[in-house]
Amino acid sequence: MRIRPISLFVLAALGSLPALADTVIDNANGYTLNAKGDLVQFTALAFDDQGKIIAVGSGADVAAKAKNARRIDMQGRTVLPGLIDAHGHVFGLGQQLTQLDLFSSTSLEGAIKSIGDYARANANHAWIRGRGWNQENWKLGRFPLASELDAVVSDRPVWLERVDGHAGWANSRALKLAGITKSTPDPVGGKIMRDANGEATGVLVDAAQELVAKVLPRQTEAEGRVMLDRALQEIARVGLTSVHDAGIGVAEDRLYRAYADQGKLTARVYAMIGGTDKDFDELAKNGPLKDYGKGMYALRSVKLYSDGALGSRGAALIKPYSDEPHSHGLLFFKTAQMDAMMAKAMRKGYQVNVHAIGDAGNHQILDIYKKELGVTKSAAQRHRIEHAQVVTLEDIPRFKTLGIIPSMQPTHATSDKNMAETRVGPERIKGAYAWRSFLHQGSKIACGSDFPVEAPNPFFGIHAAVTRQDAQGQPVAGWYPNQAMSLKEAFRCFTLDAAYAGHQENSLGSLEAGKQADFIVIDRDLFRMPTYDIHKTGVLETWVAGKQVFKK
Repeated sequence: MRIRPISLFVLAALGSLPALADTVIDNANGYTLNAKGDLVQFTALAFDDQGKIIAVGSGADVAAKAKNARRIDMQGRTVLPGLIDAHGHVFGLGQQLTQLDLFSSTSLEGAIKSIGDYARANANHAWIRGRGWNQENWKLGRFPLASELDAVVSDRPVWLERVDGHAGWANSRALKLAGITKSTPDPVGGKIMRDANGEATGVLVDAAQELVAKVLPRQTEAEGRVMLDRALQEIARVGLTSVHDAGIGVAEDRLYRAYADQGKLTARVYAMIGGTDKDFDELAKNGPLKDYGKGMYALRSVKLYSDGALGSRGAALIKPYSDEPHSHGLLFFKTAQMDAMMAKAMRKGYQVNVHAIGDAGNHQILDIYKKELGVTKSAAQRHRIEHAQVVTLEDIPRFKTLGIIPSMQPTHATSDKNMAETRVGPERIKGAYAWRSFLHQGSKIACGSDFPVEAPNPFFGIHAAVTRQDAQGQPVAGWYPNQAMSLKEAFRCFTLDAAYAGHQENSLGSLEAGKQADFIVIDRDLFRMPTYDIHKTGVLETWVAGKQVFKK
């Protein structure tokens, strides 16, 4: 990989900036991308007391802008631009960190033991709640049952979300509180898993989860603050300086603004309003919020859902599932309904970001974009498809021609590789997790993790993007390695292109004069290490707007 020293042109341009630096980061092994997308190196970085970068380059070049500045010696450690997660769920991460965690469970028996232990340790909890189970990892060949939960918790309702958030597992007490009986119909866009007699077995898929959600205790503001605090701590720890929060409501918006006002928002948040119903009507009264709290918060996009997830067979496919021939998955809305929601947000000036995993979901949304871009003339809003996970080979080029940003999560591929081809077969898999196909046609990919579905650590995502391997190095040659990214491409997807997907490429995504001093210090040289070890990268420090928000 060719790495350039930072250009004299960039340094010459600094002469037009009259400000002097407040802080200089010196003796660094620094890497960034420039405006052309070239990877360049630097040894010094200067920024002012407002957290804006004044100069980047060699120590000698930066010194002229750094008279009387405090100096921090990096001692040769590697400095990178702060990484950006273009699709996560901040309060979901906080919830995971404060409730029962089943992400690491490898068997039904192990999960049941964890649930029982948690219930006994939290005897004062009216509900037992958690997330992270994945029946594929348990090698069950089926979904878990309410009766299996009843065996360890029968005195209180239990509600456990699947790893992807697109299915939930309830015990009999929770099913009863939700009023779910043999005669309860499947809601539109959802499915109640049933036995041969038509009785609910305990798992609710996609929209059917709302039946339980309606009877859950309402989250208090104090609980929301605890979740946000925990999430922000974790986000800083893994080296994220900015996150795109994929679906919030009025309560979350209120907390974000309060934290920004109080100086407690330690990561930049680019939020998406969840849906176009009453919360949208309330939050969109004054139109898109492009900048709040000196660049710490923005609310200028909307998150919608076209379908479910592949693991729970809720993703909508054009042809039936290869491993369940009677099922096509679930389109959440008829095309006219989805069109109306997307058009409503577009006309109000919002970027529209639609979750689409299956090829039918992606096709539906691309068709609507084709129609509505012509009507609303809103291409400049940089609309997105979140996940773009299984796409027909014919539909991939439409992302480029329509100007739709594919917002993709590399670790989904390495997590799903054990079941994805079983779900869609050997032909459809050619358009699944197809990063190289999108990059080859010139699409900018905004990378993220979809935390807490996946771990928020961006180095896990860079590792998956480059190697197409899991943390155990499997498969040895990579899973469909022809779709892998180069290291520079993966780095760009988590920096400049993620910033572009949030209309923030002029202030974030690289370390250049005039941009925000968002950067991280890591424990190894990302660009001179074996790619198979990228996931082991540790973050030593995280800085946002020139302030240190994490130190190991």
